[in-house]
Amino acid sequence: MPSTNTFSSYGSVTKTFHWLTALLIFTALPLGWFANNLAQAIYDPSIPTTEDDLVQAVRLFSLHKTVGVTVFFVALARILWALTQTKPGLLNADHKPEAFAAEVVHWLLYGSLVLVPLTGWLHHAAAEGFAPILWPLGQNLPFVPKSPYVAEVTAGLHWLFILVLAGSLILHIAGALKHHVVDKDSTLRRMLPGRSDAPQPPAQHHSALPAFAAVAIWGAVLLGGWSTGVFSDHSVAASDTAELAEVQSDWQVQEGTLSITITQLGSPVTGTFADWTAAIAFEDPSEPGLAGTVDVTIAISSLSLGTVTDQAMGSDFFDSNQFPTAQFKADLYKTDTGYEARGPLTIRDKSVDVVLPFTLDLQDNTATMNGAMELNRLDFDVGKSMSGEDSLAFAVAVSVDLIAQRAE
Repeated sequence: MPSTNTFSSYGSVTKTFHWLTALLIFTALPLGWFANNLAQAIYDPSIPTTEDDLVQAVRLFSLHKTVGVTVFFVALARILWALTQTKPGLLNADHKPEAFAAEVVHWLLYGSLVLVPLTGWLHHAAAEGFAPILWPLGQNLPFVPKSPYVAEVTAGLHWLFILVLAGSLILHIAGALKHHVVDKDSTLRRMLPGRSDAPQPPAQHHSALPAFAAVAIWGAVLLGGWSTGVFSDHSVAASDTAELAEVQSDWQVQEGTLSITITQLGSPVTGTFADWTAAIAFEDPSEPGLAGTVDVTIAISSLSLGTVTDQAMGSDFFDSNQFPTAQFKADLYKTDTGYEARGPLTIRDKSVDVVLPFTLDLQDNTATMNGAMELNRLDFDVGKSMSGEDSLAFAVAVSVDLIAQRAE
């Protein structure tokens, strides 16, 4: 069997690409379906799940992503090879509508084999989450920021392109079976391994219309996705986020970031709280000692923690429905080496005395503060069902950075 194509038959390389792609696609799709269903159960606070469920979901997602990245590179290699080859003619080229439909489906398949894994890869790179790709590359991509909005958009694109791929596969398989069972021609046989005695296809002319039709279909799918809200920004804080009252403060926070970093299955996941207030009273003493007070209130449901945001709001974790806010009321001290905030931190119904070391740069009436500390999630009954660190580490890193202006 020759390795290259002729006008009447496919070569061994093209056949290998075809069946390898089919094997990868029919591996990736069920892996993604099972992983997504398990993830939905994990993220739903009303469905009890275990640490083993989380580990299984991560394993399935990792396999799905790894196979998907493989599909991407195989599809690119397949397309590059096809560009160097003679395109075998359609055996039913005399049936114009059927031949046109077959070419449109082929364009949809080739495009989807690139777009589906590419958008999934972009989503992985943009999202803060778990389930690493098992290839030694691609956890992050150049020019793709860690962004909830980018992750949301690429997830929507990935889902819509999967629908196009699934529809194209169904039509492609149905067409192949129709040729084999109804028409009884050699269309399917000439793609099977080994030599096939395929007849000479009729003379035919290929136009760009099927490609334009495929682009139109993709456009219609994207428009339909947009109209149904697939690309809506669901990454913003939920509408039921606790509304925080304005506070009187000697220092007004002009800009600031309050973030936490958890470690899930050995990988760090960083999230930020969008809504929090700080009532600050501070006078820098000349000697070490008491310097002021701070009262911080945090809207728990304003946390964005990548792909595990919904899970973090559940009853076994922050339980944001029952405990919508956290609070840190502390005294501020100047020490021999810097500054510290010392006081109780209340999360859920647990209060623990903590110490937050921080640096402070005072320039006239502007203060720049950077602080960090480490908490144990079990001290606040967060994730009690995960009593080990196999999937979720005990340590949670907290960091705060802000610029405040002295109130007039």
